[in-house]
Amino acid sequence: MELDILVEAILFSSDEPVTPEQLSAGLGVSLGEVEHAVSILDTIYSARGIYIQRVAGGLRIATRPEVGKIISRAFERRIQVPLSRGALETLAVIAYCQPVTRQDIQAIRGVNPEASIDTLMEKGLIEEVGRKKTLGRPKLYGTTDEFLKKTSLDSIDDLPPLKPD
Repeated sequence: MELDILVEAILFSSDEPVTPEQLSAGLGVSLGEVEHAVSILDTIYSARGIYIQRVAGGLRIATRPEVGKIISRAFERRIQVPLSRGALETLAVIAYCQPVTRQDIQAIRGVNPEASIDTLMEKGLIEEVGRKKTLGRPKLYGTTDEFLKKTSLDSIDDLPPLKPD
């Protein structure tokens, strides 16, 4: 069976992004062969409603953004609870300043971020990434791969630049 067909089947079947290294190891082929198979799929999908999305260091099959509104209308039965303004602000601070402590977030936002941190951790968007080497060893927070997936970013470096006030 052709490699692009196997890569397509794996990506289609996976609910998580699959790294090129995982594909290479699982299929017993080189990274170059995996990349070639992905480029074939990119060409095939160029005129379709789906594409190979590079996200969180891996690959997944996704629908094209330009058909998003139509898909949303077709699946309106699923209601998502959006994040509060405070949680979004806290997430932005963590994303742009990570690793960051609760105290750092409070200093930037001017309010206690505990509830927002709890919400973001519950949703899997942030995680504890260590402890600061200062008095009290406060927890350091950073974003997760789930954050990258939800924001369709390949890495944190893909965040848009901050605009000065």
